[in-house]
Amino acid sequence: MIHDIATKLNIHLNGMQLASVKALTQTNHDVVILSPTGTGKTLAYLLPLAEKLQADDSLQAVVLVPGRELALQSFNVWKKMGTGVRAAVCEGGRPTSDVHLQLRNIEPQIVFATPGRLKDHLDKGNLETYHVKWLVIDEFDKCLQMGFTHEMEGVISLLPRRVRRVLLSATDMEEIPQYVDIQSLERLDFLNANKEVADRVRNFIINSQSKDKLDVLAKLLCCLANESSIVFLNYRDAVERVVDFLKDRGFSAIAYHGGLDQRQREEALYKFANHSVVTLVSTDLGSRGLDIPEVRDIIHYHLPEGKEEMIHRVGRTARWDADGRSFFILGPEETLPEYVTLQTENFELPQKLPLPSPPKMTTLYIGKGKKNKISKGDIVGFLCKTCGLPFSDLGRIDVYDRYSYVAIRREKAPEILKMSQIAKIKGIHTKVEVIR
Repeated sequence: MIHDIATKLNIHLNGMQLASVKALTQTNHDVVILSPTGTGKTLAYLLPLAEKLQADDSLQAVVLVPGRELALQSFNVWKKMGTGVRAAVCEGGRPTSDVHLQLRNIEPQIVFATPGRLKDHLDKGNLETYHVKWLVIDEFDKCLQMGFTHEMEGVISLLPRRVRRVLLSATDMEEIPQYVDIQSLERLDFLNANKEVADRVRNFIINSQSKDKLDVLAKLLCCLANESSIVFLNYRDAVERVVDFLKDRGFSAIAYHGGLDQRQREEALYKFANHSVVTLVSTDLGSRGLDIPEVRDIIHYHLPEGKEEMIHRVGRTARWDADGRSFFILGPEETLPEYVTLQTENFELPQKLPLPSPPKMTTLYIGKGKKNKISKGDIVGFLCKTCGLPFSDLGRIDVYDRYSYVAIRREKAPEILKMSQIAKIKGIHTKVEVIR
């Protein structure tokens, strides 16, 4: 089965993934997997689970993650694998009663959840744990840092005692808390693979004559043209300030931080991933777990606060075997911290710069979703057959319960919006608008 899934996804397993598959399918040990960001840890545990889980009516695996975005991302990877094993997501951002109804209807064999929300459902008896055999905690170090210790301890106490533990982290763990109850441990340490990632990332220093680095950032983004970039800052208000500045200068940029509500964060990630926005301006919230392909450039507007933060930031580029670049913008009184041991070179901004380029795609909001019996196929038919959009101008489609997002070529948006005013999807009128 694992070979078939890898073929279907058109991937070749790396050394870490092969070792994880072997440890999880050929032994009964609890397993700790240490590997840098961007090396495919999600598949490292999902592939063995695909082989081990049974398509019956019982919950057999629980996957804990530190954030809603990572839960949804891991769930979507599982769906793409096409295992036939039912899955569900338990996370914040929607009413608990809706999630409970979904759990009852789906009867999942695997659940992806944030610790607090899963603990809530277990306390209410919304999930039966008697047959659970697997507990996976992804980004375990981040779960501890974010203060989920009480919730994780509570979840573990409500699972059968002899559940296989799988812990994944991009940084080393000095010790594993006692409540995790690790028994026979197999430790897979691939952190030296940081060298392999580092070899694919060129690191540059750009000096700013001013303490305010906004002008330097704007010039750098002009040099990068339409390439997807993430700009990292340490504070939420600074993120908003930078985004406002870039938008005023004609750049395509969007904010991402913990102060936004869940819908706003979803929209930001969606627009960035489907190339409707060129630049994601983020706190370190965006440095962990998010697998956004084709991010070539990482820009440290603020220096990372520690080595771990730097590792996770840089890990957003050079995913798999791709190349990437990392830029440190240094103010007049700043120097690289000692923990930045990467080989760097100076980056000279050219005198003549191109104007900011608009993104090639735009994102449409469609006011119907799964609750309206709308599928991806229905949306393709609506846009391509009814509204006349060439299929080649259609990008990513995501259908949620009450609405949908669709990426289309930017220049086609006015025509599609006009056509949609009189067109129907599955016989009903719906709101179609561009997400600003």
